[in-house]
This record gives sequence, C-alpha cells and structure tokens, in this order.
Amino acid sequence: MKQVLLVTGSSRGIGAATALLASRRGYAVCINYHSNAAAAERLRAQIVAEGGEAIAVQADVGVEADVLRLFAAIDEELGPLTALVNNVGVLEQQGKLADMSAERLQRVINTNILSYFLCSREAVKRMSTARGGQGGGIVNVSSGASRHGGGNVYVDYAASKGAVDVLTLGLSKEVGPEGIRVNCVRPGIIYTEIHASGGDADRVNKLASTVPLGRGGQPEEIAETILWLLSEHSSYVSGAIVDAGGAR
Repeated sequence: MKQVLLVTGSSRGIGAATALLASRRGYAVCINYHSNAAAAERLRAQIVAEGGEAIAVQADVGVEADVLRLFAAIDEELGPLTALVNNVGVLEQQGKLADMSAERLQRVINTNILSYFLCSREAVKRMSTARGGQGGGIVNVSSGASRHGGGNVYVDYAASKGAVDVLTLGLSKEVGPEGIRVNCVRPGIIYTEIHASGGDADRVNKLASTVPLGRGGQPEEIAETILWLLSEHSSYVSGAIVDAGGAR
C-alpha cells in the first residue's frame, strides 16, 4: 500500500528533516508551511530530485478551513493518508505569565494545541478501519518543556506541550482498536530556528553543558525517532511518550 505522510510545519527544522527522511524511506510526503513558501519549495524540489514524491501546501493548521483545504489537497494529489506527524509549533518571546497578553496565549493555543486536534481528527477520518480506512500512525511532537514547565521563559509553550502529551495518551486509546497507533516524541534542546523566535538564538549552546550527553541535538536525530514510531519496527508501541533529549 502506498504510504502517504503529512508533516505539519515542515518547511524547516525537525519537520523538514522528518519529511526528507520519510521520502527517502518510501513515503509520499505533503510538506505543510504557513508563510515560508521558498523553504517549502526548496524541500519539495530536493525530494523530487532524489526520486521521491512530494507536494507543498500552504495552510495555517490552527484554522479549521485551512486544515480542510490541506487534507483535500492530499486526497486529490497524493491519495489516502496513512501517517501524520503533528510537528508545527510556535514559541513566543521569553517572559513571565503575568506579562503575557491574551492574544499571545491564543496564538500559542491555536498553533500548538488546536492544530494537533484538527489534523488528528481529519487523519483519523481517513485512516480508521471503522471508517473504511486501512489504519495508520500519528506521531505528535511535544517538548521536554512539558516536563520542566518553562517557568520564567515560556510557561505557555510548556503548557501547550503538556496538552499534546495528554492528547497522545487519550487518542491512542480511542483509535487503537481502529488500526491507528498514536505516539509522541519529546525533543530536548535541538538546533532549530525556534529558539530565535523566543529571543534566544544561542539557547542550545548555552544549555548544552547541562545535558548528560554534553551537546544539543540535531533535527535529523528527532526525525529518526519519529520515523521509527511510524514504522513496523514499533508495531506494538502506542500511547508512548518518547523523550529524545540526551537524558536531560
């Protein structure tokens, strides 16, 4: 059966590394992006040049209408979805909760929580054996911040990732009988551009010495974990939260 994968927020960072690795392992890939069309197109072109199949679709996955349009494009251009990686995430400027606006909190909720629910809903509709699908896999990208809480820097981000952990556990129980495995990866400090969004572009280097492995992680290392969770090598793993943070 053709393997079709959607990776949300996949124009850069962990998402891009996951889309590229998935293509190399035989998936047809939908690259989803919010605004960086150039980066998404470069990735799509690279996958195609390597002999893979990929499309790039702009969509704000925190908006229901955009999610419906995104999944319709996958249905039409790639075929039935068999895997979803909920990866998109936003990190606002570092600060304390007392100084956070409602607008900021809503952005974080929409991107980091609502999008995971909406995309998971549409994926389940297509993959569930109870709805005529062939089964499949969902991997949610959380964060080590859900364990340490993000106090004094981004408690809103950390709380949103805590919601992702709980979604993973609950949804895995709902759809396990319908042929869908749901798992979660919690990256530690990884070399991606998201830290600059939080106002601390050098954050990984600053914290690397606190990691038992003595370094920050690379997006490709997280991608390997994600692809393992989607593969038959983890066929009896569901509802798991895998920490990939160098034992931090």
